[in-house]
Amino acid sequence: MGSFMRLAPSFRTLVLGGLLAAAGPWTAAAQTTAEIDARLEKSVSYLASDELEGRGLGTAGLDKAADYIAAEFAQLGLRTELFEGSPFQKFELTIATELGPADKNKISFTTTKEGAATITLALDNDFTPLAVGGSKSFSGGIVFAGYGITAKELKAGDKTLSYDDYAGLNCEGKIVIVLRKEPQQKDKNSPFDGDKNSQHALFNRKIANASEHGAAAIIFVNDGEEIIARDAELKKVIEISQAELEKLKQAFAEKKEPTEEEKKAHSEAVAKAETEIAALQKEAAIGSDRPLPFTGAGPETTHPNLPILFATRSSIDRLLEASLGKKLADLEAAIDADLKPQSAELAGYTATGETTLISKKAQVKNVVAILEGEGPLADETIIVGAHYDHLGMGGEGSLAPWTKEIHNGADDNASGTATLLEVAREMVESGKKPSRRIVFIAFTGEEKGLLGSAHYVRQPRFPLENTVAMFNLDMVGRLTNEKLIVYGTGTAKQFEPMVESLAKKYEFALTKQPGGFGPSDHSSFYARKIPVLHLFTDVHSDYHRPSDDSPKLNISGMRRVAQMLVEIVTTTDADAKRPEYVELKQIETIAGDENRPYFGSIPDFSQTAEGYALSGVVEGGPAAKAGIIAGDIIVKLGDSKITNLQDFDSALRKYKIGDKVKVTVLRGKETLEKEVTISARRRTP
Repeated sequence: MGSFMRLAPSFRTLVLGGLLAAAGPWTAAAQTTAEIDARLEKSVSYLASDELEGRGLGTAGLDKAADYIAAEFAQLGLRTELFEGSPFQKFELTIATELGPADKNKISFTTTKEGAATITLALDNDFTPLAVGGSKSFSGGIVFAGYGITAKELKAGDKTLSYDDYAGLNCEGKIVIVLRKEPQQKDKNSPFDGDKNSQHALFNRKIANASEHGAAAIIFVNDGEEIIARDAELKKVIEISQAELEKLKQAFAEKKEPTEEEKKAHSEAVAKAETEIAALQKEAAIGSDRPLPFTGAGPETTHPNLPILFATRSSIDRLLEASLGKKLADLEAAIDADLKPQSAELAGYTATGETTLISKKAQVKNVVAILEGEGPLADETIIVGAHYDHLGMGGEGSLAPWTKEIHNGADDNASGTATLLEVAREMVESGKKPSRRIVFIAFTGEEKGLLGSAHYVRQPRFPLENTVAMFNLDMVGRLTNEKLIVYGTGTAKQFEPMVESLAKKYEFALTKQPGGFGPSDHSSFYARKIPVLHLFTDVHSDYHRPSDDSPKLNISGMRRVAQMLVEIVTTTDADAKRPEYVELKQIETIAGDENRPYFGSIPDFSQTAEGYALSGVVEGGPAAKAGIIAGDIIVKLGDSKITNLQDFDSALRKYKIGDKVKVTVLRGKETLEKEVTISARRRTP
C-alpha cells in the first residue's frame, strides 16, 4: 500500500479449519481448506522471500516476481499473449538519481565591483548539488531570502502575525540563498511551533516557495543552531569514547595475571578505540560546517528544472561579507530579535554554475491475464488487481529508514498478489464461463505513486468505457478480530448491500469506507469514473519495515478474503446491468482540519511534464466544478508558478475557504484559464 499510510496497531493471527463450504455453481473442485491454505502459503512465502530482494523497482527480484505471476496465470490456462505475445505491459520509470561528473557540477560568484575576486566553490568541500533538484546551467543575480519562509498567519499568544522572507524581494531569474530551519529555534514561545520544527522548516516547503517566486536556482546553507548542535554532539561522543577507553584500560590493569590471549585482545581493543577517537577528533577539528550529502534533502528529484545546491556557511559568509558587509550569524540574530526579515539583493554580484544529475531508469511491467467472457456482455470488462512491488532494501517509504535490509513486504503486498492468484484459480477451476471478460492485473510501481495502475488507465488493454468495475487487493494478510475494511462501497449503488451480505456470510466484522479514492491502485480507476472496491485488513506495526515477513500472515484469513472476492466478482458479473457509478459529491470537513483549503484534484505521479499533472478530479469538488479534468496540467495557481505537486501544495495554502483563484492549465496544446472557488477540506461520505 502507498507510503502515505502511517497507523500501526498490533495484531494476532487467527487459524481457522474445516471444509470449504459450497458456494453455488462457481465453486472450484472440492478441496479442503488445508489444501487451499497450503497453496496460498507457498505463493506468499516465495513472493516475500529474500530471493526476491523485497521486490524493489529495478531489481532482479521484481522481475522474478513478475515471471512467477505470469507463469501461474499461464498454468491456469488464462490468456496471456496480450502485449506483443506476452502478459507484460512494459513501461519505463526513474528508480534512482545519481550525481553526474565533477566538471558538470560547479558554481562560482563574481562581481562587477572593482578589485573583487571571483569566489569559486569546490565540489564536496564547499558545496554539493542535491538530488531533489534537476540538471541545468544557471547564471543570474543573487538574493539572500533568509529562511525562505512565507507564513501569512502565525499564532503568537493571542495575536496573529505574518512573516514573509520574500516580501518586496524580486527573485525572478535569480539565484536564491536560503537558510535551513526557521527563526527563533530555541524560543519555546516562538510562533513557529516554539522550539520544535514547524512545516515551514521542511525542505520541500522552502523549495516550493522559492520556485513560486521565480528562482532560477536555490542554494541552501546550514543555520547557525544546526552547526552548534552538531559540534556539541560530536564533542559529547568524543568524551564518551574517551571515558570508555579509560574504563577498558582500568579493567585490564586490575587483572592480576592476564593470559597472552587476553593481552592481545586488550591491545587490539585499545588500538581500535584510539583510532576511532583520533578520527572523531579530526572530524571535530574540521568542524560541522559541511555540505549536506547529495541525498540529504531527499533521494530523487522533485524539481527537475531547478538546480538545488547546498553550500557551507563559510562559503556563503565570504559572499555576504563582500556584498552586504554582514555574516550569516549577524542576519540570523537580527531576524531572531524581532522577527523582521533581513532579505536583500546582493547588488553587483552574480552566480554562475551548472548541476548535472543522472537519472537511473528501469523497465518495469504490469502482469496481465484474462478469463474470456461468453455471451452478449463478453466485450465488457471486470478488473481484479493487486500490486506486487515493494520497497526493496528500504530507503524512501520505509518506516525504518535507518536500516538497509530487505523489506520483504509479505503483507504489502505479497498477500494481495497471492490472493489475486487464488481468486483467478478458483474462477478458472469452477469450469463456468463468466458473462464478461475478467482481467487479472498484478500492478507494479504502486509504492512510488500508483504508477502501474496510472499507466494502465492511460493505455488500457481493453476500453475503459466498457470496464464496469475494478476490485483491488492490498494488504489482506493480517486479518485480526475478523476485521475487514472495504473501500468504495459507495461508488456503485449495488455495492453496499452486496458487500454487507457477503461479509456476513464469511463472518467478517465489516468496516465500510464509501469513498473510491485511497492509497492504492483502485484510485486510478475511480478517477476514470469506474466503480471500485478495495479489500484491506488494516495496517500493523510491521508496515513498511523489514519485519513484514510471511510467518506473521493469517493464511486462513487470506483464503476467506479470496473466497469473498470470488463472490463479489461473480455476483457483479451475473447481473446483466452494470454497477451504477455514483459520484460522491458530499463535502465534509475533517475534525481539526476545517480551515485547510481544498481543491479536489488527484495527482498523476507518472507524468514528468513541468507542472502539476492530474490523473483525475474529485466529482463535486472545486476543480471539477471549474471544469478542470483528468489529463490537465496545472502550471499556475493565482500568481504562483507551478512546476510540480510541491509547488501546488505550497501555493494552495495561501488561500482560504471561499477564495476564488485563477488557475492556468495545459490541456493538450491548449492553454486554458479556469476560476476555482476554494472549499473546505473534503472527505468522502
